[in-house]
Amino acid sequence: MKPKNVVAGAHGMSDQAWKKHANPWSVWTRFAAIPAFELAVWSREWIGWWSLAGVALVAVWLWLNVHLFRAVEPTSWAARGIYGEQLHVDGKVPAAHRVVLRLLIVAGLIGFAFIAWGLIALQIWPLLLGTVLLVLGQLWRIDRYGLLYEQHQSESL
Repeated sequence: MKPKNVVAGAHGMSDQAWKKHANPWSVWTRFAAIPAFELAVWSREWIGWWSLAGVALVAVWLWLNVHLFRAVEPTSWAARGIYGEQLHVDGKVPAAHRVVLRLLIVAGLIGFAFIAWGLIALQIWPLLLGTVLLVLGQLWRIDRYGLLYEQHQSESL
């Protein structure tokens, strides 16, 4: 099983769950989890092992988030992007999209590496650089997924 399918399976991503996952409130609150996670890890300097409670809260939030919001149709930018992400997980990505999506995933992984560096070393510049790379990569990926979804819909007609 491919890694993206394992992650989707761990979150219980049925068709209904994907529609809830596509809710713009779900999308934007997942973005809000990034600085919350960073703050939780950074707080180890102030509160020691209790910082793990913050990390756990963020992890629980990200797991619950997929299921908490109402299901939506692909009428918003964010929703179309998540519907496109579902096509990617289902293996329905044309070659023209694959290269760009892989590059955006790599950009996000580089961002994540900078975030890890910043959090381990407690240095702000790699943390901020990594956060910017991760968020911009995610936003661009959502946009690209939206284009994928729209292309898929126009070809289905």
